[in-house]
Amino acid sequence: MGASFAVVITAAGSSARMRSVTGAPVKKEYLPLGPGICDREPLTVLGAAVSAFAAFDEIGLIVITVPAGGEAAARAALPRDLRGARAGGPAVLFTDGGPTRRASVYRALSFLNSRDGSPTPCVPSWVLIHDGARPWVGAGLIRRVMDAVVQHAAVIPLAPLLETPKEIGEGGFILKHLRRSNLGLAQTPQAFAFPRILQAHERAAERGGEYTDDAEIWGEFCGPVATVAGERGNRKITYAEDLA
Repeated sequence: MGASFAVVITAAGSSARMRSVTGAPVKKEYLPLGPGICDREPLTVLGAAVSAFAAFDEIGLIVITVPAGGEAAARAALPRDLRGARAGGPAVLFTDGGPTRRASVYRALSFLNSRDGSPTPCVPSWVLIHDGARPWVGAGLIRRVMDAVVQHAAVIPLAPLLETPKEIGEGGFILKHLRRSNLGLAQTPQAFAFPRILQAHERAAERGGEYTDDAEIWGEFCGPVATVAGERGNRKITYAEDLA
């Protein structure tokens, strides 16, 4: 696969719903997932997510969005071999996020676009956008998304619903009995043709307002989004019990 890929990993949020045993807020992306295996060091949530993408030769650059002034803490949460310059594998860089996820992704895309001619080149052909709080993303899923985006220009993984959803109205009464077979749960990584998703984010920023994910921004300003099969194990950590 000759196309160049970059990855944006979002880790600039406040983790407001994640609390320690004392009730104090903690940065969920920096929490340990568990003990290391054999001679491997333990991985944090963020470290596991970054490591999953760093294993792909086609990925030349990984950009992590962090809270303002938070690069050192984010770098420390990565495996040692991803913290600095190294031979082979993607470069891992950091950029300050914005007040919302949309703003953070837009800053990261703009950062990628500004690297043309820099010591770590490459305005990519394709970009994968992933939640830093999804540490269990599998190599098979990443490969499916990368293969599909080259064909379709925009693709996201969808996981099936296991229970029947209902649309409710005022007073809590059911308005619609939705068909589970026609619905899915959006996951990340979501992948897009780079120049077009940057342009879509530019237009979204001009318009204002918020969007649920990058697929909605693409759908609003670019067109249809393809899907591939997601994975039940590709869970997003929101609460402390999600780490169990």
